[in-house]
Amino acid sequence: MKPDDVTRAVALAREMLTPVREKDWHVPAGDLTWTCWETIEHTADDLFAYAAQLAPVEAARTDWVPFGFGRSREGGPNLTIFVEPEDGPDGLLAVLESSGALLAAMVATAPADRLTHHSYSMSDPSGFAAMGVVEVLVHLRDVAAGLDVDWQPPADLCAAALARLFRDVPGDTDPWSALLWTTGRIELPGRPRQTSWKWDATPR
Repeated sequence: MKPDDVTRAVALAREMLTPVREKDWHVPAGDLTWTCWETIEHTADDLFAYAAQLAPVEAARTDWVPFGFGRSREGGPNLTIFVEPEDGPDGLLAVLESSGALLAAMVATAPADRLTHHSYSMSDPSGFAAMGVVEVLVHLRDVAAGLDVDWQPPADLCAAALARLFRDVPGDTDPWSALLWTTGRIELPGRPRQTSWKWDATPR
């Protein structure tokens, strides 16, 4: 996947979230224990972390680049990137957009064959772009459920992420439903909801 895929996913997030800025973003995000606010923070944090992994010339092959991180509350996500509550949804969306731009820039400029650490597998810039897209799409779905918004991303973006990261994709359903099933969000006919899952971002 390419830098434009990352910026496209983040632009879709901004497009969906901007009209609902006045809603309460501190309600649970779908089935998650995190709030909608925390889930967007987590997504921005992932995009930032993926960009950071691609940056060092001597790639981080065994662990994450050691930025400090912590939780703002018990049970909340572990984060490096936080947004001050008084900055509101506009500030949160600006941080999400900035983190996405950082990842897109690193995918564009890092050597295409650079391999670096992720908890699931070593990956290259294309893989980190795909991971960033999946983080945005599935967590935006979580947030949309919490904010009672009907939202569905484009099928081609879902299909590209599936093709890059998931090797056992249901071939008898649409790409968005398949992505939600592979990430443990829904059940499909004949396929119960998954209680554990992970992607494989090793270069193909």
